[in-house]
Amino acid sequence: MMSDEMQPAADVYPGLHDNIVALLESARSAAARSVNALMTATYWEVGRRIVECEQDGEKRAGYGDELIRRLGKDLSRQFGRGFGWRNLTQMRAFYHAWPASRILQTLSAKSADAGLSQTLPGGSDEADIVQTVSAHVPDLRVLAAMFPLPWSAYVRLLSVKNPLARSFYETEALRCGWSVRQLDRQISSQFYERTALSRDKAAMLHGAQTPAPEDNITPEQAIRDPFVLEFLDLKDQYSESDLEDALIQHLADFLLELGDDFAFLGRQRRLRIDDSWFRVDLLFFHRSLKCLLIIDLKVGRFGHADAGQMHMYLNYAREHWMKNGENPPVGLILCSEKGSAEAHYALTGLPNTVLAAQYQMILPDEKMLAAELEKTRHALDGRQKS
Repeated sequence: MMSDEMQPAADVYPGLHDNIVALLESARSAAARSVNALMTATYWEVGRRIVECEQDGEKRAGYGDELIRRLGKDLSRQFGRGFGWRNLTQMRAFYHAWPASRILQTLSAKSADAGLSQTLPGGSDEADIVQTVSAHVPDLRVLAAMFPLPWSAYVRLLSVKNPLARSFYETEALRCGWSVRQLDRQISSQFYERTALSRDKAAMLHGAQTPAPEDNITPEQAIRDPFVLEFLDLKDQYSESDLEDALIQHLADFLLELGDDFAFLGRQRRLRIDDSWFRVDLLFFHRSLKCLLIIDLKVGRFGHADAGQMHMYLNYAREHWMKNGENPPVGLILCSEKGSAEAHYALTGLPNTVLAAQYQMILPDEKMLAAELEKTRHALDGRQKS
């Protein structure tokens, strides 16, 4: 045992511990901001080069879309799905919304050299400005300083079509230190329009500086931003509660034990719709039915919103994941709350009632799956208490 002389004094250790915790949290936050800034600068530069190529390329209709689709296929093979044509289209839109002229003005204002603005002759057009920006920003780290918000925030701002409103939200996000969640909440609640109509605009702007508890995110959550995961080519994993994680894993193993008809395709499968990310807990393929099986686990009571979300998953899977010759996907929602475990098949959109009946006869009984999850939950609860 450690002697009393070797043990840290009681009045010293808490302060040391708290200081180191604050240091580590600050370092993690700084790392997340650094990754986001470099990522945003890279995406802006990608968008700029696409726009330049479109302007210098063929003038025929559809050339730009054809270019992005071809580029998306090639880049996806090399760098993953984060550079598919949808993402490239967003990068192009990002450059259009934050053009070189605007970035140059910011660079000139922040540059200690103050020589950037003097390099531009009178009447310079957009091409001259683009070349100037390229010449004076050879390092992405310099360009990254022009994008203080995370990439997810700029993606959300792109959905604001009114340029004045978009600029307002960007300014307020910087002034108030909004997180992406808070920015999303303010845009969704039409804070710009409400402030414009308010008789006490100062009070509105002052109140916006106070974040709601749910707006705060940890450094770990910032690093797990789907955009960051794609950019860094990290494994497609998400941290969930131990209980939910164990239940999902057990359910996957249990279904595979039922027979060789289930082919496991993945867990926590991500899909992106507009500017939002969603996760499918489990994705299987059933060989006999020739269809995808989407399973969503709810650690709680089943609600009508769960059915609507599953319907959205199925529509997405039908359009993007289903292959030629396969039947439409089927969804299974499992709720594992004590006393109200229930399962619900989402069969809407299937081609006919015969196939729907076939699904119900071949797939595992809902009550059996719910009972298995409840048994696993009791076992996990007992293990945590011991």
